[in-house]
Amino acid sequence: MDAAWEEAIEGCLGYLATEKSHAVNTQLINRVALESFAAWMEKHRPGLAPGGTTKEDLRGFLRAQRLERRLAPASMKVLVVALRHWFAYLKRERLIDRDLLPALDIPRLNRSLPETLSEAEVERLLAVALPETPLGLRDRALLETLYASGLRAGELASIRLENYLREERLLRVIGKGNRERVVPVGDKAIVAIDRWLAQGRPELVKPKTGGEVFLGEHGRRLTTARIWQIVQEIARLAGLEKKIWPHLLRHSFATHLLGHGADLRAIQEMLGHASLATTQIYTHVDEARLKDVHRRFHPRA
Repeated sequence: MDAAWEEAIEGCLGYLATEKSHAVNTQLINRVALESFAAWMEKHRPGLAPGGTTKEDLRGFLRAQRLERRLAPASMKVLVVALRHWFAYLKRERLIDRDLLPALDIPRLNRSLPETLSEAEVERLLAVALPETPLGLRDRALLETLYASGLRAGELASIRLENYLREERLLRVIGKGNRERVVPVGDKAIVAIDRWLAQGRPELVKPKTGGEVFLGEHGRRLTTARIWQIVQEIARLAGLEKKIWPHLLRHSFATHLLGHGADLRAIQEMLGHASLATTQIYTHVDEARLKDVHRRFHPRA
């Protein structure tokens, strides 16, 4: 890659990481998008500095991604968002003297409703008999906590012992963008966590074990991939035909709260959504559920 492009991309990513608190995964996605754009520019406009980019270059690049690489709308949106960050950064640093953001409209996506489990399916999942071993106690606590508090898998993996506020019945969670929030923990999850911490976790602790609540069998912090595997293994034991993953329990947590009358803003706070608009998708899920119940059971539906 040309040195000027490489330097500008590194500067942009560094700015987004420090000033915008972009998570590691977001930084990686932006890097791939910007390096893809730089490679295309070097092929079609060799020798051109980043500041020489025109609207026609942008449109040509995006057209090539859509038609030649056949990128889906969601992938196109990722590219456009990364490029908007990029050109905003170049303008901020006065590396470009014109505003290219109007040429980068974010594609509109048909937002699909998130899948959820019914309350009966969740009960079936949580009713699976797990062995009274350290790993069995861990898996019970893990599953109860995911549903009780609506955590993302990565948030669950990063919870430390000092984040478990047992007397207040709360968890302190570090979510996306390093935003901290406090979420309640239900009675059954409290019981499961306490048993794991008293009877299971001490059996897995090794000299180099960190302060995370949930550990793997070798005493290290659980990975999100392993959390996925645990949830799927328990789902198979429950005999559930649906594909189950940790985020499905998060969706179910929010939908069940809303269905029982919880305030949408309270759900937003518990989920750690920056915008209420993100949380409002669950109102559509609940409406869809009510329509389905009506269609199935009303005699004149």
